[in-house]
Amino acid sequence: MTLKRLTRNLFVALLLAGAAGCATTTGSDPRDPLEPFNRAMYSFNDGFDQAIGKPIATAYHDVLPEPARMMIRNLFANVADLWIGANNLMQGKPLDAMTDWTRFAINSTFGLLGLMDFASDMGLEKHDEDFGQTMGRWGMDDGAYVVWPFIGPSTARDSVGLIPDLWIDPVWGIHPHSVRYAAAVLRAFSKRADLLDASRILEEAALDKYVFQRDAHLQRRKSLIYDGNPPREPRIFGSESEPRAQLDIHIAAEVPVATVVPETQPPAPAPALDAAAQLLEQPASPAPVSGG
Repeated sequence: MTLKRLTRNLFVALLLAGAAGCATTTGSDPRDPLEPFNRAMYSFNDGFDQAIGKPIATAYHDVLPEPARMMIRNLFANVADLWIGANNLMQGKPLDAMTDWTRFAINSTFGLLGLMDFASDMGLEKHDEDFGQTMGRWGMDDGAYVVWPFIGPSTARDSVGLIPDLWIDPVWGIHPHSVRYAAAVLRAFSKRADLLDASRILEEAALDKYVFQRDAHLQRRKSLIYDGNPPREPRIFGSESEPRAQLDIHIAAEVPVATVVPETQPPAPAPALDAAAQLLEQPASPAPVSGG
């Protein structure tokens, strides 16, 4: 499947999902009108991860020593800095963009094509930006929450933003195809292996894994769009969109015992929720595509 066909199919699927959401809005959360579809896709992804993704990621973690895993992690992170810098520039953050491109220059030369992260040792901060965040900074709402097979959780806005992300991703431009697929699979399992501990946290913490991870994803995306300082939103106890039992989980995760959070400052992101979001955002294995 070519990358052009993949992006076209993704856009068509998004339109169909939106139409289905208008027809069957049976979810209890207004952010999640596609809940029946999303739960089915979540179950598929979770089953795939349990059967294939997690076992291979565990073997990857156990076989490769940490220095080798670190170099693989650094290599893909270095390549990503180019597009991250472009998104920072489009978001009106030129200094962050210069930091990203300086990181790429330093790590690509002194860091042996990015295998070593000298830029972080020099104090140059690593950022995490994509086109979905850029559209969020431009004022676009999330839209409906949606879970895609293999890709994982997203929103209507971020699904559209995924199209340029895939087009720009240098990994999908590698030739020959065999090397391209090997690089994509290696990156996916590298990210999944880094989140093995997070998956264990989820197994122990979540009463409803789907709801827990949905809230984690939406919270993390909002935090990323606002660079860790999202505006506070009032919570309504007992509302259909936030049942009291689930809200208690949020409060317990976000506010430690004997800690008072001033009203003038937003609470720090919940570590468990953030780990859950990162886990979902790293698919166990990418869908096979080839560049157009």
